[in-house]
Amino acid sequence: MQKFIIVFISFLAFSCTSVAQKEVKKEKKEYKVSKTQKEWKEILTADQYYILRQAGTERPFSSLLNKVYTAGTFQCAACKTPLYESKHKFDSGTGWPSFDRAVKGNVDYDVDHKLGYSRTELLCATCGGHLGHVFNDGPRETTGKRHCINGDALIFIPKEKEVK
Repeated sequence: MQKFIIVFISFLAFSCTSVAQKEVKKEKKEYKVSKTQKEWKEILTADQYYILRQAGTERPFSSLLNKVYTAGTFQCAACKTPLYESKHKFDSGTGWPSFDRAVKGNVDYDVDHKLGYSRTELLCATCGGHLGHVFNDGPRETTGKRHCINGDALIFIPKEKEVK
Protein backbone atom coordinates (compact mmCIF):
# COMPACT_ATOMS: atom_id res chain seq x y z
CA MET A 1 0.00 0.00 0.00
CA GLN A 2 2.86 2.36 0.88
CA LYS A 3 4.43 1.74 -2.56
CA PHE A 4 1.12 2.55 -4.22
CA ILE A 5 0.86 5.87 -2.38
CA ILE A 6 4.44 6.84 -3.30
CA VAL A 7 3.85 5.95 -6.97
CA PHE A 8 0.51 7.82 -6.97
CA ILE A 9 2.01 10.98 -5.40
CA SER A 10 4.96 10.84 -7.83
CA PHE A 11 2.56 10.53 -10.75
CA LEU A 12 0.53 13.53 -9.56
CA ALA A 13 3.64 15.64 -9.02
CA PHE A 14 5.02 14.96 -12.49
CA SER A 15 1.69 15.34 -14.29
CA CYS A 16 0.91 18.66 -12.58
CA THR A 17 4.37 20.04 -13.24
CA SER A 18 4.39 19.12 -16.91
CA VAL A 19 0.97 20.65 -17.54
CA ALA A 20 1.72 23.79 -15.54
CA GLN A 21 4.95 24.41 -17.40
CA LYS A 22 3.55 23.94 -20.88
CA GLU A 23 3.75 27.21 -22.72
CA VAL A 24 0.60 28.19 -24.55
CA LYS A 25 1.78 29.57 -27.87
CA LYS A 26 -0.65 31.74 -29.74
CA GLU A 27 -0.52 31.55 -33.48
CA LYS A 28 0.79 34.89 -34.66
CA LYS A 29 -1.44 36.47 -37.28
CA GLU A 30 0.14 37.88 -40.42
CA TYR A 31 -0.93 41.46 -41.09
CA LYS A 32 -1.00 43.25 -44.44
CA VAL A 33 1.31 45.98 -43.10
CA SER A 34 4.32 44.45 -41.38
CA LYS A 35 7.52 46.17 -40.30
CA THR A 36 10.47 45.43 -38.06
CA GLN A 37 10.51 47.01 -34.60
CA LYS A 38 13.27 49.32 -35.85
CA GLU A 39 11.10 50.46 -38.78
CA TRP A 40 8.13 51.08 -36.46
CA LYS A 41 10.35 53.15 -34.14
CA GLU A 42 11.41 55.31 -37.10
CA ILE A 43 7.85 56.24 -38.10
CA LEU A 44 6.06 56.40 -34.72
CA THR A 45 6.53 58.75 -31.79
CA ALA A 46 7.76 57.16 -28.54
CA ASP A 47 4.21 57.26 -27.10
CA GLN A 48 2.67 55.77 -30.27
CA TYR A 49 5.27 53.00 -30.29
CA TYR A 50 4.65 52.22 -26.62
CA ILE A 51 0.91 51.86 -27.20
CA LEU A 52 0.68 50.39 -30.69
CA ARG A 53 3.68 48.03 -30.65
CA GLN A 54 4.10 47.27 -26.91
CA ALA A 55 0.39 47.24 -25.91
CA GLY A 56 0.86 50.13 -23.51
CA THR A 57 -1.82 52.39 -22.05
CA GLU A 58 -1.75 56.17 -21.92
CA ARG A 59 -2.80 58.09 -18.81
CA PRO A 60 -6.53 58.84 -18.69
CA PHE A 61 -7.54 62.36 -19.82
CA SER A 62 -4.13 62.88 -21.48
CA SER A 63 -5.25 62.57 -25.12
CA LEU A 64 -6.28 65.65 -27.07
CA LEU A 65 -8.57 63.34 -29.10
CA ASN A 66 -10.67 62.54 -26.03
CA LYS A 67 -12.91 65.58 -26.63
CA VAL A 68 -12.89 65.64 -30.45
CA TYR A 69 -16.44 65.21 -31.80
CA THR A 70 -16.01 66.98 -35.15
CA ALA A 71 -17.27 65.00 -38.16
CA GLY A 72 -14.51 62.79 -39.49
CA THR A 73 -12.62 59.53 -39.12
CA PHE A 74 -10.14 58.27 -36.55
CA GLN A 75 -7.37 56.32 -38.28
CA CYS A 76 -4.61 54.02 -37.04
CA ALA A 77 -1.58 56.20 -36.28
CA ALA A 78 0.72 53.46 -37.63
CA CYS A 79 -0.86 52.52 -40.97
CA LYS A 80 -3.67 55.09 -41.58
CA THR A 81 -6.45 52.46 -41.67
CA PRO A 82 -9.86 54.05 -40.88
CA LEU A 83 -10.91 52.57 -37.53
CA TYR A 84 -13.68 54.70 -36.02
CA GLU A 85 -16.13 57.34 -37.23
CA SER A 86 -16.80 60.36 -35.03
CA LYS A 87 -20.57 59.74 -35.27
CA HIS A 88 -20.02 56.61 -33.12
CA LYS A 89 -17.92 58.42 -30.49
CA PHE A 90 -19.32 59.21 -27.05
CA ASP A 91 -18.09 60.64 -23.75
CA SER A 92 -17.71 57.65 -21.45
CA GLY A 93 -16.20 59.72 -18.63
CA THR A 94 -13.27 57.29 -18.46
CA GLY A 95 -10.65 59.65 -19.88
CA TRP A 96 -10.05 57.72 -23.10
CA PRO A 97 -11.69 58.19 -26.52
CA SER A 98 -14.68 55.84 -26.58
CA PHE A 99 -16.74 54.49 -29.48
CA ASP A 100 -19.70 52.14 -29.60
CA ARG A 101 -18.47 50.40 -32.77
CA ALA A 102 -15.56 50.24 -35.21
CA VAL A 103 -15.44 50.56 -38.99
CA LYS A 104 -16.56 47.11 -40.11
CA GLY A 105 -13.66 44.73 -40.76
CA ASN A 106 -10.92 47.16 -39.70
CA VAL A 107 -10.52 46.13 -36.05
CA ASP A 108 -9.44 42.67 -34.85
CA TYR A 109 -10.33 41.17 -31.48
CA ASP A 110 -7.98 39.14 -29.28
CA VAL A 111 -7.89 38.00 -25.66
CA ASP A 112 -5.59 39.79 -23.22
CA HIS A 113 -4.67 38.17 -19.87
CA LYS A 114 -2.09 40.77 -18.77
CA LEU A 115 -4.02 41.84 -15.64
CA GLY A 116 -4.73 38.30 -14.48
CA TYR A 117 -8.18 38.08 -16.05
CA SER A 118 -9.52 37.95 -19.61
CA ARG A 119 -10.23 41.16 -21.50
CA THR A 120 -11.06 41.65 -25.14
CA GLU A 121 -8.17 43.49 -26.78
CA LEU A 122 -8.70 45.61 -29.89
CA LEU A 123 -6.07 45.60 -32.65
CA CYS A 124 -5.78 47.32 -36.01
CA ALA A 125 -6.73 44.66 -38.57
CA THR A 126 -4.17 46.02 -41.05
CA CYS A 127 -0.99 46.29 -38.94
CA GLY A 128 -1.86 44.54 -35.66
CA GLY A 129 -1.28 47.67 -33.57
CA HIS A 130 -2.77 47.63 -30.06
CA LEU A 131 -5.65 50.10 -29.78
CA GLY A 132 -7.29 49.38 -26.44
CA HIS A 133 -10.05 47.12 -25.10
CA VAL A 134 -13.80 46.62 -25.50
CA PHE A 135 -16.22 46.57 -22.56
CA ASN A 136 -19.95 45.89 -22.21
CA ASP A 137 -20.82 49.20 -20.55
CA GLY A 138 -21.44 51.32 -23.63
CA PRO A 139 -24.63 53.13 -24.63
CA ARG A 140 -27.59 50.75 -24.29
CA GLU A 141 -29.52 52.57 -27.00
CA THR A 142 -26.91 51.60 -29.61
CA THR A 143 -24.57 48.58 -29.29
CA GLY A 144 -23.99 48.46 -25.52
CA LYS A 145 -20.25 48.27 -26.26
CA ARG A 146 -17.49 50.69 -25.27
CA HIS A 147 -14.36 50.57 -27.39
CA CYS A 148 -11.92 52.21 -24.98
CA ILE A 149 -9.10 53.45 -27.24
CA ASN A 150 -5.73 55.03 -26.53
CA GLY A 151 -5.69 58.42 -28.24
CA ASP A 152 -2.02 57.97 -29.21
CA ALA A 153 -3.05 54.96 -31.30
CA LEU A 154 -5.18 57.27 -33.47
CA ILE A 155 -4.96 60.23 -35.79
CA PHE A 156 -8.06 62.26 -36.62
CA ILE A 157 -8.96 63.24 -40.18
CA PRO A 158 -11.77 65.84 -40.37
CA LYS A 159 -14.51 65.01 -42.90
CA GLU A 160 -13.51 67.86 -45.24
CA LYS A 161 -9.95 66.44 -45.51
CA GLU A 162 -10.92 62.79 -46.02
CA VAL A 163 -9.81 61.28 -49.31
CA LYS A 164 -12.80 59.97 -51.26
